[in-house]
Amino acid sequence: MTQFVDGLTVGIDLGTSSSGIATLAADGQPVVIPNSDGQMITPSVVVINDNGEVVIGPHGDWIRTVNPDRVIVGIKRQMGNPDYSKIIDGNPLNAEFFSALILMKLKQDAEARLGGPVTNAVITVPYYFNDPCRRATMNAGQIAGLNVIDLLNEPTAATLAYAWQKGDLGKLQSGVPEKEKTILVYDLGGGTFDVTVVRYSAMQFRVLATDGDTFLGGLDWTRRLVNHIAEQFRLNYRLDPRDDARARLALTDECDEVKRALSELPQAALEFSFKEKTLKPVITRAEFERLTADLLQRTRDTTEFVLDGVGVAPQELDEVLLIGGSTYMTGVSAMLEKLCGRVPVRVLDPQLAVAQGAAIHAGILQARETGQVLGQTGTVVSRLKSVEAVDVNSHSLGIEITPPGDRNRKLNHIMIPRNTALPCEFKQRFVTNTPNPAGILVRLLEGETKEIDGCTFIGDFRITGLPESLPVGSPVELTYRYDENRRITVVAKELTGGRQATCEIHWSSNSEAGTVDQMQSLVNSFHVD
Repeated sequence: MTQFVDGLTVGIDLGTSSSGIATLAADGQPVVIPNSDGQMITPSVVVINDNGEVVIGPHGDWIRTVNPDRVIVGIKRQMGNPDYSKIIDGNPLNAEFFSALILMKLKQDAEARLGGPVTNAVITVPYYFNDPCRRATMNAGQIAGLNVIDLLNEPTAATLAYAWQKGDLGKLQSGVPEKEKTILVYDLGGGTFDVTVVRYSAMQFRVLATDGDTFLGGLDWTRRLVNHIAEQFRLNYRLDPRDDARARLALTDECDEVKRALSELPQAALEFSFKEKTLKPVITRAEFERLTADLLQRTRDTTEFVLDGVGVAPQELDEVLLIGGSTYMTGVSAMLEKLCGRVPVRVLDPQLAVAQGAAIHAGILQARETGQVLGQTGTVVSRLKSVEAVDVNSHSLGIEITPPGDRNRKLNHIMIPRNTALPCEFKQRFVTNTPNPAGILVRLLEGETKEIDGCTFIGDFRITGLPESLPVGSPVELTYRYDENRRITVVAKELTGGRQATCEIHWSSNSEAGTVDQMQSLVNSFHVD
């Protein structure tokens, strides 16, 4: 966690399809801050005009008039992808840059409403974001001029908002033991999906298990409609609107509107024109659910996997909480009701809850570090300070090993399994596999598979100065620690000579300072509207 600096503190939901920003009101309740258009959420769409002007969150009708090559949507799915870049005016720009533009817009609008500089921020991420994705999010915040005090997992944020606003969390002790509650958070956003089981009492908040998919969300439901309509167009007119960037953008916008309408109506009409040809299909809710049945099934499979893994039966759940704008699709509620035997609830606005939870988390951190939260009473601060949160790691952490008898093969040996409560520490002994080594290389991996190609490389270090003539099979002791601030510390000790080396990895300290500074200068050269 980064230290607080002078200025206002906010929580930010940096979403795939829309984003929001919130702060704590004087009564301790999280309040979402409207943007310059008076809207509570801002579409996560970036348009860079030919004159360098940046427009964040343009409306559908307007977006069709701009150059589609200068429109960026769904950028959150590219966070942490080193191979992604988009050339704008000769500059190769990465996902952090475009995300920083969205964050700048949120920051500017909040400062205009609050009347002061917004400096500290908690930014939310999908639970299943890996280390590179989290580093990229941290970089984006820094590029936008924010002091990112923490990254918070989205389902955790939603559950914080739920428990806090119900008055169940941070409740002043009455002498009567509080019953623990177990809830399932089903979070289906525009581009990512998470399902999490959380157990909490008045003073403790514990994540039990989580799983998800960073490439599954409302965008995929919309694309199914786009492909369905495009195929009809091709069969009727031998024209495919997907081959034209502007037409594809317009069709996507039309299909997104139809998808939203089908959450309230049994059918919805669409009218789409391309090259003087027009198609006017009527899409029924049943047809839409048939087209997307496999996508919904993927979320059900993940939900069952998480419940089975943590040993919680559906009937043991006190609540099934819906989060994310895509949960308004009627098939979601029907599926969860059938699976869990209870009607899922929207106690909070699914599109605002994550930003609200981020603001609460920011308040908790600030109360603990500084003993006060701007504008809050002593009772609220005491309530914030009383909450203890226990999180889990969403990905397994391991090291690269060479299996006995096959020196040409490398495997991932998991040291800390996913869904392990933090902080944690594991210790294990290994042996060297070559005689008289100049050094012992320890490579750190993140992932579930044994094959290293399916894992994410997160760092390495080497033990040097080894004793001469060190034989094969010499023992090496490895200590792997993962703390509540997501700081990874690995200590490797060669036991024959007693030499050791240490590696520390933390997403808040792994950005390339020069790269961030360069991106900050470039971002500031654009005018964000």
